[in-house]
Amino acid sequence: MKLPIYQVDAFTSEVFYGNPAAVCLLDRWIDDSTLQAVAAENNLSETAFLVRDGEGFDLRWFTPVTEVALCGHATLASAFVLFTCRKRPEENIRFRTRRSGELVVTRRGDLLEMDFPARPPYAQSLPPGLKEALQVNPQEILASAEDLLVVLDSEKTVRDVQPDFIALTRLACRGTIITARGDRSDFVSRFFAPRVGVPEDPVTGSAHCVLTPYWAGVLRKDELHAFQVSKRGGELFCKYVGERVKISGRAALYMEGTITI
Repeated sequence: MKLPIYQVDAFTSEVFYGNPAAVCLLDRWIDDSTLQAVAAENNLSETAFLVRDGEGFDLRWFTPVTEVALCGHATLASAFVLFTCRKRPEENIRFRTRRSGELVVTRRGDLLEMDFPARPPYAQSLPPGLKEALQVNPQEILASAEDLLVVLDSEKTVRDVQPDFIALTRLACRGTIITARGDRSDFVSRFFAPRVGVPEDPVTGSAHCVLTPYWAGVLRKDELHAFQVSKRGGELFCKYVGERVKISGRAALYMEGTITI
């Protein structure tokens, strides 16, 4: 069996920046163990698998160790492949997902805009071990559907955090988002998810389903400019629209080829 595969750097206009995702196109679904093995072999934070379904596509995402409910950068990468590499003529692509409903990606100039569910955070008491894992003093701690949100005092503090990843695996959440007001943007963030095989994710679209409603409330504005300040870094443009968030970014093709199974 031969399967086409692409590697795309998401939330950047240049290769070697942003968040790399693999995108694999299938004629039909194959067994989950093979999907997981392909994702493990790719060894990227996410591999997206697409199957054509009528006028849209079924979409699933796998880390090297597990399937996840929602992934932003691999959705952006999937839309980029369909628009740019596969020359899809329409302005909107609809993805059907198993646990996050329908997701729509729209071309707007050189940006791709994703329509995702908002995940507003709520108050959370200090989880045991969190301060020790991050080695910082949080200003605020909140929880969301899957992740913790930890608010810090400055962009520099966010950049300087050197987490204890083993300690983070003991927290009862998918991942930990750290954030602060940005020096050149509305806010910055980083994202750690060692429990699902991703110690630090370079740029995390799904985390901005949490970050966008939080910062929209704090800054009293619905349109937000964000940077994820990991080593690779990435730029996002976010808009809060009630129960949804619009997350936009650019992407760059790094590689295309064929998997032989």
